[in-house]
Amino acid sequence: MAKKKKKVDIDTVKVKKNNRKITASRGGNICIFLFLCITGIFMIFPIYYAVIQSFKPIEELFVFPPKLYVLNPTGKNYSDMMKVATSLWVPLSRYIFNSLYVSLVVTVCNVFVCCCAAFVLSKCKFPGNKFINKIIVTALLFTSSATWIIQFLVMATIGIIDSYWALILPSIATPLGLFLMRQSMSTIHDSMIEAAKVDGAGLFRICWQVVVPNQKPAIMTLIIFAFQDAWNKQSGTIIYSEELKTLPTIMQQIAATGIARQGVTFATSVILMLPPLIVFLVAQSNVMETMANSGIKD
Repeated sequence: MAKKKKKVDIDTVKVKKNNRKITASRGGNICIFLFLCITGIFMIFPIYYAVIQSFKPIEELFVFPPKLYVLNPTGKNYSDMMKVATSLWVPLSRYIFNSLYVSLVVTVCNVFVCCCAAFVLSKCKFPGNKFINKIIVTALLFTSSATWIIQFLVMATIGIIDSYWALILPSIATPLGLFLMRQSMSTIHDSMIEAAKVDGAGLFRICWQVVVPNQKPAIMTLIIFAFQDAWNKQSGTIIYSEELKTLPTIMQQIAATGIARQGVTFATSVILMLPPLIVFLVAQSNVMETMANSGIKD
């Protein structure tokens, strides 16, 4: 009887410990869920606020404290934005074409250059390989603003100021895109490359027919970053011809014309958010997988 009672007590203790673990696990999951909800609300709030402000009439824009809803919604801000845009020297369609052309060319070139360079750095052994990889990691610390003066001097020296090349060339290769592709390609097993070499394939063919087809998540992530950066780029400091300016530059000029057009400013920000948002929604399922595999590996 004593042995049975002792065994029952041990089983009871085990059940209590398991119940405590389950309760602690549920409590932790609830805390994580609440934290993610708060973080999500914090991140989506600027988008919500910009959309709400774009539908407010002028008398509601300067109410203090600001309201998070619209009392008298109106589409006048969007109509005013279109009226101003259509009355410019250059048709609005030209600015849209410039932005789309530059964004698409930059995105395609960025993917091509980053894939080729990442393949060489991750799968080809040559003197200075590790040193170049360290330079790429170091370059992640610097934004484009830190190197802007040097870039401008280089562009002025080669004579591409006030041309499409001034918008395209500096963005063809980025440290972040190259870093992501290199880390993603480093997960490909070397046996696949060796097998392709045995079959007589060259490096370029191995890159684009063996390695790149297995990099869809990383490439889609790179497309998001490249398109967003190219679309939002301001061209006012390097483009002086009106017919070459991009849509964000013109929209910024329209929004900066005075207090009376603050509603137009918010309408402009909403319009400029749409293309990058569409690209992100198309490719967002691949972003998390790429970020999970982008840890530094040496």
